[in-house]
Amino acid sequence: MDITQLRENINALDDKLRELFLERMELSQKVSLYKKENNLPVLDKGREREILYRLTENADPEQQKYIKTLFSTLFSLSRSYQNTVLAGGSPLAEKIKRAVADTPAQFPQRAVVACQGVEGAYSQIAADKLFSLPNIMYFNTFEGVFRAVEKGLCAYGILPIENSSHGSVTQVYDLMKRHDFHIVRSLKLKIDHSLLVKPGCKAEDVREIFSHEQAIGQCENFLMNLKNVKVTVVENTAAAAQTVAQSDRNDVAAISSRDCAELYGLQEAKSDIQDRANNFTRFICISQKLEIYPGADKISLMLSLPHRPGSLYETISKFSVLGLNLTKLESRPVPDKNFEFMFYFDIDASVASEPVVGLLCDLAAGSEQFDFLGNYAES
Repeated sequence: MDITQLRENINALDDKLRELFLERMELSQKVSLYKKENNLPVLDKGREREILYRLTENADPEQQKYIKTLFSTLFSLSRSYQNTVLAGGSPLAEKIKRAVADTPAQFPQRAVVACQGVEGAYSQIAADKLFSLPNIMYFNTFEGVFRAVEKGLCAYGILPIENSSHGSVTQVYDLMKRHDFHIVRSLKLKIDHSLLVKPGCKAEDVREIFSHEQAIGQCENFLMNLKNVKVTVVENTAAAAQTVAQSDRNDVAAISSRDCAELYGLQEAKSDIQDRANNFTRFICISQKLEIYPGADKISLMLSLPHRPGSLYETISKFSVLGLNLTKLESRPVPDKNFEFMFYFDIDASVASEPVVGLLCDLAAGSEQFDFLGNYAES
């Protein structure tokens, strides 16, 4: 047979497979309704294992792994479909439904907001952009911001989560696993770093530079060209400017914002020293309560996955089935558990879509640890 005939034969088989697949999914729906009526779990690992053993029993050893992959994928799709059918009454679906109903039509303009650092920090700049009249409370650490929101001391908190040139703020991702919160908004803020010095000091006089580790990483090329200059990490860029202003030395500088120059009585020895002109940091606005405002089109979630081959692929394939764009995937190790990870996902999606809610319920049902962090808009 030539290639044309071979392809026609494959097309004919594909048509049969499609019909059989649809018939199988229809039976899966009936199974899901039975399980719902009899309060049975969707996942039946023993049943899946029996099927795989039976289907591979008389197969060529070389083909067994392909049969296993094919039917494991079918099982995953079937479970996902069953969870979607059952999603209507799930606790997560009800929680999302209540949040949509209870959230005001507009994002608040006034609020008590937690930020890490001191006046002039980029988190404060982000807070001023998100809120017209924020009452900002400053904390020394990122964990302080999480705790302030978690305990109700502040209604909202602002945290940097990633930079376009220097990557994720891993400390924030690690803290996410330990705190109870929701994301209600996010903001991409353009970051322009300057070398700030005391009035009269020149760039060539500087022997020590203070800044946050993220800012230092974003200005790596500039720093590499300096000689005999010590770089000291501090808690944030505004604190770096404050340190320089309060120092009795004239050979110190800070990598900080232009705003901090005026705020702390410093001057710009050099401006725009970041490696890339399009340097953006993404900030999240967190709250204790789940709030889903109109226009929310980004979903964030965290979940753990079984430590076995294909578990991440199976999860990602569920997004693909719905045509969803996965914009962020971050993995962080789970403390005290060897080779186990929590995965953070950002997805372009909205809970206004019932299939999306069904997917979330499916992921929640199939994961030992699952956190729906929020559905929100980004500016």
